[in-house]
Amino acid sequence: METNNNNHDGELKGKVCLVTGGSRGIGRAIVTAMAEAGADVAFTYQNSKAQAEALAAVLTEKGIQCKALQADVASAEAMQNVVKQVLAEFGPITILVNNAGINRDKSFLKMTKDMWEEVMHVNLDGVFHTTQLVAQDMVGAGWGRIINISSIVGQTGNFGQANYAATKGAIISFTESLARELARKGITVNAVAPGFIETDMVNGMPEAAVNQVKAMTPMGRLGKPEEIADAVVFLASPRASYVTGQVLGVNGGMYM
Repeated sequence: METNNNNHDGELKGKVCLVTGGSRGIGRAIVTAMAEAGADVAFTYQNSKAQAEALAAVLTEKGIQCKALQADVASAEAMQNVVKQVLAEFGPITILVNNAGINRDKSFLKMTKDMWEEVMHVNLDGVFHTTQLVAQDMVGAGWGRIINISSIVGQTGNFGQANYAATKGAIISFTESLARELARKGITVNAVAPGFIETDMVNGMPEAAVNQVKAMTPMGRLGKPEEIADAVVFLASPRASYVTGQVLGVNGGMYM
C-alpha cells in the first residue's frame, strides 16, 4: 500500500474546496494544506485583507488555483455571493470547511446580549448559511465532504466562554445530524475539535494561563495549526470515505 507524505500526494486534485475564515491561524493552515493536497481552494476572510491576498498569491505562484474573498459569514447574502463566485471561477464546491469563528469572552453574569448574539451569528448562522448553499450541489454530484471546526471547549465547556462553548457544542450536534441525512447521498460530514493551538486567540492569553493549559495537557505543549490542517485533509480525502458523523479531537490528550 502506498503511503502518503506530508504533501498528501495530490490526493485532492480536481476537487474544489471552500474554507471559511482562511486568512489566519488554523484557517490559513487548512487553506495551505488543502492546496498542497492538490485542491483548488477559495477562502473567505473578514478583515485581514493583506494577509488573505498574500496567502492567495503565494499559493497561486505554486500553480494552484486559489482565491481570497471578503465576506461576513453571518450574512446569508454575502455567502451566496461567495458561492456564486466560486461556482463561476472554479466549478461546483466538493469540499466545505466551516472554520470561521469568533469569541467574545466574559463570565456569564456579565455577558451582554450583544456578545451572545454576535458569537451565535458568526459561529452558528454562518455554518448554516454556507452549508445549505453548498450541500445541494454535493447531493447532485453524489459526492462531498463537509468538515466543521468545533473545539475542545464544545466538549468540556470553559469558564467565561458560555457563548463560544454553546456554539461549538451545537456544531457537534449539527455535524452528527447532517451526517445521518447525507450519508446515503455520498457525502460525509465530520467535525474536528482542536484543543489549545498556537494561534492569535491563544497567544492573547496571559502567560500564566498558557502555562496552566500546557500543564493540563498530557503532551505538555500547545498544538500547531498544521496539526489541525492535517486532520482536516484526512477527513476530506478518499482515505476517510467510511468516516462520517465523527468528532476528531486534536488536543494533545487534554480531553479523552
